[in-house]
Amino acid sequence: MARKTERPIIFPLSNPTSHSEAEPADLLAWTDGRALIATGSPFAPVLYNGRTVEIAQCNNVFIFPAVGLAVIGSRARRVTDKMLLAGARALGDNSPALRDPAGSLLPRVNTIRELTLDVAYAIGREAQEGGLAFGSDPYTLRARLSDTQWFPEYIPYL
Repeated sequence: MARKTERPIIFPLSNPTSHSEAEPADLLAWTDGRALIATGSPFAPVLYNGRTVEIAQCNNVFIFPAVGLAVIGSRARRVTDKMLLAGARALGDNSPALRDPAGSLLPRVNTIRELTLDVAYAIGREAQEGGLAFGSDPYTLRARLSDTQWFPEYIPYL
């Protein structure tokens, strides 16, 4: 892959970590540090040529909860390929690798709440533009999505 493209994207997605198709450290070594890597299991950051490379964990948590939120919040009648593509583009727009060549391909999981809202908004807008959801102004849609987003509340159990 490294011979054919400047920034190969490699996703060794098998679980658990012990069954991964490749180790991120090896992938970086084999591609002279150019690979964008996301794995199916968690891996620690890799030190390569004096820099720390974060290894993204590729997981459906970045898209599917946002699809559900978008459908409920926008009241879309169905999910289309265009809606999923809009969600994928919104996720891609949040890639740390866009701002930092050594950055992770995917955002950190601790940004999931805000990221889900951004992805759901893109999906909801596409649903509206495709005539699958009632139209509203962007502010109203975003507010409805935010109001629909679930927050876990744990009450003390005695």
